[in-house]
Formats: sequence, structure tokens, C-alpha cells
Amino acid sequence: MKAPLMATISLAFALPLAAQQDTLHRLPEVVVKSYLSKEPLLRIPTAVSVLSPQQLALQQGASMVPAFNSVAGVRMEERSPGSYRLSIRGSLLRSPFGIRNIKIYMDEIPLTDAGGNTYLNLLDPAVLTSAEVLKGPDGSLFGANSGGVVRLDVLPQATDSTRLQAGVQGGSYGLFHATAGYRQQQGNYGFQLFQGYQQADGYRQNTAMHRSYTQLGQRWEYKPGYVLKMLGFYSDLGYRTPGGLTLAQLDKDPRAARPATPALPGAVTQKAGIYNRTAQGGLVHEAQFSPRWQHVIVVFGANTHFENPFITNYEARDENTFGFRTYLSWTNKPASSLFQWRWQAGIEWQRTVSDIINYNNNQGARGAVQVADKLTAGQYFYFSRFHAQLQRWTMEAAASMNYYHYTYNRDGNTKVAFTPQVMPRLSLSYLVNEQLTGRVTVSRGYSPPATAEVRASDNIINTALRPETGWNYEAGLRLLPLSRRYSLDVTGFHYRMQDAIVRKLRDNGAEFFVNAGGVNQTGVEVEGMLQLMQPRVRGFVRGLELRGSYTWSDFYFRDYVSSGKDFSGNRLTGVPRTVVVSGLTVYLPKAVYLYVAHNYTSTIPLNDANSAYARGHHLMQCKAAWQLPISGKCKISVQAGADNLLNQSYSLGNDLNAVGERYYNPAPGRTYFGGVNVAL
Repeated sequence: MKAPLMATISLAFALPLAAQQDTLHRLPEVVVKSYLSKEPLLRIPTAVSVLSPQQLALQQGASMVPAFNSVAGVRMEERSPGSYRLSIRGSLLRSPFGIRNIKIYMDEIPLTDAGGNTYLNLLDPAVLTSAEVLKGPDGSLFGANSGGVVRLDVLPQATDSTRLQAGVQGGSYGLFHATAGYRQQQGNYGFQLFQGYQQADGYRQNTAMHRSYTQLGQRWEYKPGYVLKMLGFYSDLGYRTPGGLTLAQLDKDPRAARPATPALPGAVTQKAGIYNRTAQGGLVHEAQFSPRWQHVIVVFGANTHFENPFITNYEARDENTFGFRTYLSWTNKPASSLFQWRWQAGIEWQRTVSDIINYNNNQGARGAVQVADKLTAGQYFYFSRFHAQLQRWTMEAAASMNYYHYTYNRDGNTKVAFTPQVMPRLSLSYLVNEQLTGRVTVSRGYSPPATAEVRASDNIINTALRPETGWNYEAGLRLLPLSRRYSLDVTGFHYRMQDAIVRKLRDNGAEFFVNAGGVNQTGVEVEGMLQLMQPRVRGFVRGLELRGSYTWSDFYFRDYVSSGKDFSGNRLTGVPRTVVVSGLTVYLPKAVYLYVAHNYTSTIPLNDANSAYARGHHLMQCKAAWQLPISGKCKISVQAGADNLLNQSYSLGNDLNAVGERYYNPAPGRTYFGGVNVAL
């Protein structure tokens, strides 16, 4: 679940309430697009979770956190408004803020840069229409990662006839969120424009945020089978960072920002924060030469201006990314053949140039220069995939050859190149009957250090940092009947990682990263859905749907010695052992629905020594929505609800291995929200 300091918004271009109820009667087949073609979810031989438009519309959408945290094996945090962290089957040790060790795409365009960083918080949550989460190492098609891959769909569904939509929301602690979207389809040409603005004061001192977001999308099928797509956005994001508190400080005043010490000023004095202005986009060309041959090419680029006034310095950097991705797809004869197969092969290439300057931080203003560097990260990989179906069997064999390097100019132009790495994946599934499949997968993970880890906030370029590698073994069952009245997905896995990258802090709070030896990650993930009541058109209750997920993570350091201390056998820092999420949707007459969700998260180790833990907590949120009975094309819906109904004291995001035991970033207690959405 998300931090309750955010209110809900209706998704732009999301299904109206009546249409959401209709989907209970005619749920479509679930398909996955991430593997370079549309495949039925039932036959996918890997661990994949799909967040549908209907699921996203139920969430309290001023933040992406609750939607992603409903997925087994995924943990998303938001320590203050706008400050996202995301992990899949792994730790957050590498991500003091932001996202690393996961590859994220918007449609076919990489959102992750060549240096391994992803600014997911730039996106307005309302623009997200669906998402696919590929869990575990899957670099066979997507390059370096040891956590997983996320594909975001941010363009409206082809079946959506909405042309104009606008929404405004408000909530506790100064939350205001306004969105407007327009789309037009003229023959074979489609156009979309979306704009969003969000601001919040936040629960704690020094947590104000704002974000202005504009997105443009176009799709032109200039002749049958030949499509040109354009997707681009500009985001201006700024948020203050309050910093962590000790347990005593949290008990005294949970709304306080990090106070000053005899050696260092506090977060308020230094006006600590993050400011990011980014323009990013790309062109996608799809050419269906024949029923058997397809070619796709993507060119993309991004420009980022990033500023981070921190306690000990003021960092400013300009980043420029550009690259391309292309592949060929070849299928066999028509679907009547007993043996179906598809082969794909391609290349992705990226380059990110970062000009970084650190200044003294004079109470939020730049002072004298401390150090200046230019880092260039480059990566490219060749990939190939063979997918085959023979009656009830599905087999996939895929692999990529990965090349990664970075250069820096502090002492001349120095290049550090890592040994090329092969990332294979072999998956096999068997269709037991028309609604049940079993699957096994073996894959290799590989994740080189991100540029923000090579040159961390201590301003030292760490050329000794090695990539993470490891082998992942998993098996699972997927139950998905044609009626869609219920579903179940169970996965068990074991990932044996080498050279895990771990964040450390110096006495002044500056961070650096080290390799922590081996880590064993063994886990179980369960996701399911059940229609407790079949859809009907009469009665007070018209439908009941229950969704849930369960995550069990037995993650621990295998052989980790640091500064003379042996942490071998300790639980992996930042990972709860158990997470249980459930959500109940009640559909009522007059296009009204109620949604109630619960999240239980167990204790979380806050340092490598396992001497401090965040308490487990139960979070509950609810939402009610009603589409007003207005005839014609105009549809108006209102919604209201509350977060953290149990008024729990917890942190949604902790500062791991923090100096002075400043681990805690307290979230607010019970909060409220409401809003209106209009669609034409």
C-alpha cells in the first residue's frame, strides 16, 4: 500500500464505472505483450503479473505505490511525496532513492538509462493504463538486470472511445491533483495529449512536492501492417527530502525533519530536496512485411537536469541519453500447424553522458565547487529468443550477450569495461488442462553497478565495484479458466547471487557502495482472484470480487564480512519476510462500487547487523465511487475515501544502514481524500 499522505485520482482514459461493472460479465483473455509479441498469459512459461486498467482504476491513484504493492514479490516505497523506490524479488540496498537493478520500458521505449537509473517518479500516475511485471532475472531480451523487468502502457486502449477527460482531486496535507487528457482517432491516425499537475505539503517538515507533466502520443498506420508511433513527455518534478529520524526522535515528534547535530546542519536548514526536469521520448516503427516476418525499430533519447541539495553538498548534473533497439521476428506457418514456433533476434544500444558537479551547500544555495566529473556509461546487447508450442508443451530458449563500460575524466580519460556476459533463460511449461499450466525456468542475472553507485555522494569514483551475478531457479502453477471467475498463480524460486551490491554510509552521511559477497534469495509468491458473487443486474449487491497476494522471502547474506564484522547468515537488509495484500470490491446499483484493501507487512531489518527492525504493520484503505446518472456522452463520477484506517504508526521507506540509527521516515496516520472526474 502507499503512504496515506496521497489522495486518489481517477485514471485518465480509465474505464467509467458502468463499463467496469460490465467487465465482470465479459472479462477478456489476459495477454502479455512484453515478450515481443502478444501471448496468452496461461501459456507464458515465466512468472508474470499484469496490472489491468480495471485494477489500476480501483487504486487510490495519486501514487503508483498501492498498485505495484498489490503484486506478489514487488515492494514499492514512498518515503515522502514523490520519492519512489522499487524492488522486485530483492533488496532496496542499492537504491537510497530512485530505481536500480530493474529494467523499465514505456511501450517499446526504455525508461532506464545506460547508467542503470530509472526516474519512475517523473510520470504522472494517472497516465498509466496497464503494466506488466516480469519477476526475476530476465536479461535474455532486455539486457542487464537481476531483479526483473516492468513494461508500462501509457497510451489509451484501442477500444476506449473517450475523447476528453479531466479530473481534480484533493486530500489531507495539502494534496491537489488535476489532470486533463484529449484523444482523437481519425481513420488510421490516433493522437493523444495528456497533462497533469500535482502538489502536496506532505506530513512531515520539508516534504513539499510539485510535478508538472505533459505527454504526447501518436499512432499512424500509414498502410496495412505498417505503424509509426511517437511517444514523448516532459516532466518538472521537485520535492523536499526530510531525512531519517532515530527511534527516540520519531517518538518525540514524527512530523519533524532530520535535526541538526553538533557536526552537521539539519534538512530544513540545508533545504534538502530533489529537482528533476526531464524531456524524454522516442519513435517506434513496426513493419509487418508478411504474415511470417515482422521488423521493429525504436530510436529514443532523453535530457535530464537534476539537482540535489543535500546535508553535506549540493549536486547538479546534466544527463543526455540516446539509443536504439531493433529486432526481427519470424513465425512459422499459420496457426493450424501442430508445431507453432517464433524466432526473434535483435540488438539494443544505449549511451548516457553525465556532467556532474558537487558544490558546498550554503543553506540551499550553491557554494564553492567540491569536485566536477564527466561520466559516460555505455551498454549494448544482442538478444535472441526461440518460442515453440507443440500441443500442450511450450518451450522458450532465449539469451543475450551484454557489453557494459563507463569512462570518467577526473584523472584523464579512464575507461572501465566489464567482461562481456551471457544471460540465458530456458523455460518450459505444460498445459495440464484448458485452465491449468505448470512451468519451470532457469535464468541468469547480471547487473553492473549504476553510475550513481560508481560515483556515489561521497564523490569518490569506485572502480573496484563489481557487477552482481547469479543463477535463478523457479517453478510455478497458473490456474486461469475461460470463465475468468477465479485465477491463481503460485511461484517458488531460489536465486543464488554473487557480489551483491550494498549501500554504506560514512560518518557525515555520504553514501558509498561495496560488494557484499553472496546472497541466497528463496521465496514463494502467490496471487489470486475470486468472484465471490457472480455478476447480476438485480439486487442490492451486483458483484463481489476478491483479489489477494502473498509473498514469503527467505533472503539472507551467505558470506559477508565488512570492516571486521561477519554478517553471514543475517537476513537481507530492507526485505520483509512476509507480505499479505488483499482487496475486496463490492459492486452496487446505480454504478456505485466500494473498494477496501488491507496490507500486512512483517518486520524489516534496518541494518546489515540485524540489530534494528522496523515494526510490522497492518494498513487499510477504502474508496467509494459513484457515476452520476446523467444521460448522453458526458459521464461524471465522484469518489472519496480514506487511507490508513487503523491509524498505524509506520514508515513506508526506511534509510537502511543509516549513520546514528536515523532509519525512520514516518508516514501519516489516518487521512482522507475526494475528487471528481469528467469524461466525454
